[in-house]
Amino acid sequence: MGWINEYIVATGRSPALWLLLGFLTTYAVTRWVTVRIRRRASTGEGESGPIKDVHIAGVHVHHQVWGILLALVTGLLEFRFRPGSPWVEVLALLFGAGAALALDEFALWLHLEDVYWSQEGRKSIDAVLVASVFGLVLLSNANLFGVGEDTVRRGYPFVLAVIAVHLCYCIVCLLKGKIVTGLLGLVVPVLGLVGAIRLGHPESFWARRFYGEPKVTEASSRHDRMVRRRERLRDAFSGGRGLFSSRG
Repeated sequence: MGWINEYIVATGRSPALWLLLGFLTTYAVTRWVTVRIRRRASTGEGESGPIKDVHIAGVHVHHQVWGILLALVTGLLEFRFRPGSPWVEVLALLFGAGAALALDEFALWLHLEDVYWSQEGRKSIDAVLVASVFGLVLLSNANLFGVGEDTVRRGYPFVLAVIAVHLCYCIVCLLKGKIVTGLLGLVVPVLGLVGAIRLGHPESFWARRFYGEPKVTEASSRHDRMVRRRERLRDAFSGGRGLFSSRG
């Protein structure tokens, strides 16, 4: 336990750890519950027992509602009271739980309809994966734009130059259609650099502007392989293999 005190508690990253634990645990439990409900519905068992959809006055209340409320309340308490340990860790845990409940239905925000078990609903899994990576980045104490204390000591002209170069290859990532890589690259410089160097999405602005036909073909082949890997990851992370349909 000594390394936790040295590397997590002493460096002020304890709330980030509890936030990530609350997020991942709540997401795992939520997916388990929703898969159970979906499987029972698909076999015609109906709803019985404690594991079932919540209805209030005949309205199906999605779990994103509880997540949004929990995130709002914990944020309000943090801003108002600025509690110390252990209450700041408790709020971080609850905020992570609320974020998981809300992001697990991210696709419903985006489409403004119940697409949870449709192909569009897989966007929720993408949102959770991205949020998990950002949580790990926060826990690692990474610096935005890759600017650390050593960089700052060299003077502001050097800092501005580092930020400018860093932003350039993150923008290249975005132009290549690599939205997630470009955003994560802001706090993980090597990720943004690798994304900027590698082939982009075959239908991205960068491909249309700079790629010839052979390179577009190569980018399409690579993109297809990435899509297949992403679908397998989505199925593994959602726990819902075979439960998604072309339309909820």
